[in-house]
This record gives sequence, structure tokens and C-alpha cells, in this order.
Amino acid sequence: MKIKHRSIAIAIALATTASMTPVISQAAGTITFGEDKYVSVGFGLRSSFSTVEDAANDGGRSNDFSLDSARLYFGGSLNKYIKGMFNTEMNGDESMKVIDATGIFQITPDVAVWAGRFLSPSSRANMAGPYYTSGDGYWQNIAARYGWNGGTIGRDEGVAVVGTALDQSLAYSFGAFEADKIFFYSGVGDVTNNPNQSDELMYAGRLQYSFWDKEPGYYGTGNYLGAKDIFTIGVFARSKVDGAASATDVGDYSQWGADLLIEKKLAAGAISFEAAYYDYDTDDVFMSEQGDAYAVGAGFIFNEKVGWGQFMPMVKYQSFDADNGVETERTDLGVNYIIDGYNASVTATYRMQETTNASDTDSFVVGMQLQF
Repeated sequence: MKIKHRSIAIAIALATTASMTPVISQAAGTITFGEDKYVSVGFGLRSSFSTVEDAANDGGRSNDFSLDSARLYFGGSLNKYIKGMFNTEMNGDESMKVIDATGIFQITPDVAVWAGRFLSPSSRANMAGPYYTSGDGYWQNIAARYGWNGGTIGRDEGVAVVGTALDQSLAYSFGAFEADKIFFYSGVGDVTNNPNQSDELMYAGRLQYSFWDKEPGYYGTGNYLGAKDIFTIGVFARSKVDGAASATDVGDYSQWGADLLIEKKLAAGAISFEAAYYDYDTDDVFMSEQGDAYAVGAGFIFNEKVGWGQFMPMVKYQSFDADNGVETERTDLGVNYIIDGYNASVTATYRMQETTNASDTDSFVVGMQLQF
């Protein structure tokens, strides 16, 4: 037995086909037990300082330090056919909850079956999550509503087929899930004991095609930080009969959308552009969670290092136009300081948010992310 501290991506490549393996952490420690046998361990944290307009008790600006996220990552392989991962996240009360507990069965080099608790197929923003997105964490928390409101931080218990085709240019995933927490964090009063609600599964799928560099894998990334030339279009959908239930009404839940990521390496750095569209339907049960949403963003990462890292200015906009007549818009202007990819970075963001029939707010956030 020997211990090797290196990129988890390298360890995974040695152990199995990289196309079907989850991204756990780019900076994990790996213990190998022989051919195709290993255990990997890592952890990550995200913290920030924020000052928000009119958020203090006296009506002035708030000033707060926060531990936004703390995670433990575990992965392993029994052989080239059976792998798994186990990840945790800090709760609001600072206890730890299980967010991923997944068995991964490699049927062929291009097809795997995932089973347990994990992210169901959805938008790029949700599949990347807060740790693999340029900017202030999970920035699409207004537009990509399932990842923010649903499941256990977007996760569900279920099973999915995950695969690639056309020399890995085409990636697909389809599955069935419990999805009993679709509106868990939304505040709309979702219930699961309405006597008229059936117990149906949620079906979800994602299909994406990469025209330039390939994007194999299931858990993805929101930006490659200048490492690849990317032109990828994705479509996604999920549906659950009787998936929207209040104390008085029951309706079907559905969501569909499309997203785009373009990144191009240039002489001075790499330019990136991302866009997404979402359509949500709750059968009129929750009008505040039904409607259309958009998100667009652009950034440029400079090749030249300044001190420890590279600067990456960015601008992002998102909007959710709910069917109850309330529209929420947010614009982020910021800069990333990328020290070691997604393992070490600092971000400063000025944020402006406008909501129908509510006061506009602005905030300034400085965040730090570390993964080991």
C-alpha cells in the first residue's frame, strides 16, 4: 500500500475511465491498494465577508463574516467496474449532512449506472455547483431554482444511466428519482402529506453536445479557466406527476431548459460566455415558483500571473419572471483571483438586485474558496 498526494483526476485516470467518474476534488489525497483499488479523501470550504444595504437591525448596512460551506469528500474504487463517492455538507446549524452517497457501476467504458443519492440530471449550473463555478459560488440561485430550492442541496435518491457517444462529443444522462423535496428551501409551504397526492417518481434527463474540446463526465464545471476551448450546448428536463402539493392543491411539476458554454483561448488569456434558459411549471399550485428564467455571464482570465495567481474579471445577469407577477433580477460585477484553479481562489463581487414591489438592494461580497 502506498499514499500519493496528487490530483484526484490523475488518480481516477489510473483507476478507471475518467469519463464516468465524479469530480470529487482536484486536490485530494489518494491511498492505492493495487490495480484499480483506491480510496481518496479531501475537503473544501467557502467563506466570505459581505456588506449589504439596509440589512442591519437599525436599517443600515450589515457587515458579516460567514462560513458559507464546509465539505468532506470521499471516493473509492473496488475494481474498474465498481466505484463510489460519499460527500458531506455543513448544515445551517453547523452539523454535517450527507449530500452524496453513490455507487457507480461501469457497464462499459462509455456507459455507467449511478445509484444512491446524487445530483439528478439538470442544468450546467446545478451540475457544477458552488465549488466549480467561476464567481461567487452558486451564482444562478435565482434562475436555476431546483439546485437552490430542491432536494438535499439539489440531490435526490434515485438511479441514472450516464454515458457518452460519438467519441465522447455527446454526453447523456437519464434517471428516475424520489424527489420529495422539490420546494424544500423555497418557502412556499410545500407539503408531502396531502391525501390527494400520489407517490410518483421524478424523471430527469440531460443531453449535451461538445463541438470543440470534449466534456466527459457527469458532475461538471461551469468554467474551465482557460484550460480548454469549449463550445457546448445542453438541454435538460425533469417531470414529476403530483410533484407540486400544498395543503389545499396538488399539481404536476415540470422543468425544462437549455444552456450554452463558450470558452476560447486567446493570446492574452481566455474569454468565456455562458447562457441558460429555464421554464418552470407547477400546475398553478405555486405561482411564485412557476415562470421563466434567464442567466447570462461573461469573463476573461488573463494568462499572466500577478503574484500567486491570475485575474479574471466577470459580469453576470439573471432574472426570474414568476407567474405571480413578481420579477427578480440580479447583476453581478466582480473579479476572481485564481491561485490554483478551483482549489484556491478569492472573489470580489458587487451585486445589485431588483425585485418587483420591493426595495432594490446592493451588496459587496469578498469570498474565499479552498479545496484539499
